[in-house]
Amino acid sequence: MKSQYKLGQFVQGKVEFHIPFGVSLKIDESPVKGLIKIPDFLDEGEMSGSMYPEIGTTVGAVVVGYNDSNCHEIYLSAKPSILHKALVPLKIRQNAPCVPP
Repeated sequence: MKSQYKLGQFVQGKVEFHIPFGVSLKIDESPVKGLIKIPDFLDEGEMSGSMYPEIGTTVGAVVVGYNDSNCHEIYLSAKPSILHKALVPLKIRQNAPCVPP
């Protein structure tokens, strides 16, 4: 799991269900599930249940940890500041000129 989903990696998943402390995501066709805890949605302010993304919605997040007691679960963050740090380098690499080896 750690080799497939590296810390800081951007992933997308579909919201499978809501739980009292966050949201569970199904990532690709992998058996690995993603968990976004309530504090990992916003940089500031309070997250309420009404702000949760709807079930079936695709959500982007960044890998921030692993559940060592459950080898099929990774911890994710959808905080804007974390997403920005992960996506800006991707955008720069995608726009870089192609240089032949």
